Amino acid sequence: MMTNRFVDIRQARVSLEVQEGQTILDAALAAGIPYPHGCRSGRCGSCKSRLIEGEVELLQHSRFALSEEEKADGLILACRAVPQTDAAVAWLGSDDDDAVEAPQRVEAIVSGLDDLTHDIKLVRISPVDGSPLLFTAGQYAQVGFDGVPARSYSMANRHGDDSLEFHIRKVPGGVTSQHVHDALKAGDKVTLEFPLGSSYLRQHHSGPILCVAGGSGLAPIKSIVETALAHGMKQLIHVYFGARGARDLYLVEHFEALADRHNNLSFTAVLSDMQAARHRHGFVTDAVAEDLADFDGWKAYVAGPPPMVDAAMDVVFARGLRPENMHADVFFTPEEQVAAATVE
Repeated sequence: MMTNRFVDIRQARVSLEVQEGQTILDAALAAGIPYPHGCRSGRCGSCKSRLIEGEVELLQHSRFALSEEEKADGLILACRAVPQTDAAVAWLGSDDDDAVEAPQRVEAIVSGLDDLTHDIKLVRISPVDGSPLLFTAGQYAQVGFDGVPARSYSMANRHGDDSLEFHIRKVPGGVTSQHVHDALKAGDKVTLEFPLGSSYLRQHHSGPILCVAGGSGLAPIKSIVETALAHGMKQLIHVYFGARGARDLYLVEHFEALADRHNNLSFTAVLSDMQAARHRHGFVTDAVAEDLADFDGWKAYVAGPPPMVDAAMDVVFARGLRPENMHADVFFTPEEQVAAATVE
């Protein structure tokens, strides 16, 4: 017999029914509650919360996301917490929480398509009614195209534009991404649920910023960097973009032009599978480790495939980054999302 639990989420002022085996975060998101989160796999710590009452089972997670000391102090990760009793929780707030918009459902259309690389397509989506598109740089949307499963994609533009920009990579065997690359056309209907995610730009932070992107993970990094510069953030911003070969790079000239105009911005492209005169060779996280020795007082924004995100965390935490200053957006394929349930 299934035993559901009720969890009181204090900021949302709601008692939420959580199904047996379901995590608190999954139940909250399914109910439309804007619970702070990032990777949804126990890696990043964005959904760190205080367990006020009750008991939960914590599924496997990274020690960087939640330390033994934090667990002893009553903290949990909502994305890995399965209630064993009725419970009460409160997510940990930040100085920037008030800047985050509540999620909404928007009917939209495809307003533009362009090829960024051989397997990454730029898709512009505009609301049917012209409503404002408000979000915080670094967030994502659940995007539903007709006839295929909805998927999560990060916005690549700044908020307030009249359309949203997405960078969608063609995933082998991916039904939705193949539809985008092979069949999607201007004028097609789209349903958006956004903004979602808590790996967003913290504008109250005044220390240096590290941004690391792999592949189409450049999308949220582009939004974060352009917003930081447009809002007059003057601290050093180091952007590292990793790709396999030259054909996998995109927007390099755009970022180099930004760096020419802004003395506080540096941009480094790193190729793992080939050498090129213009770019570094090796793994992007190795380049970060070679260049930067101390991350105490920094913010890190990391977006890309799970192995790159994990490697970036290893580098920056070993060099002094505080866990609360890591904001990770892990780009899972559907198969990787299932496998993430066993993450260490």
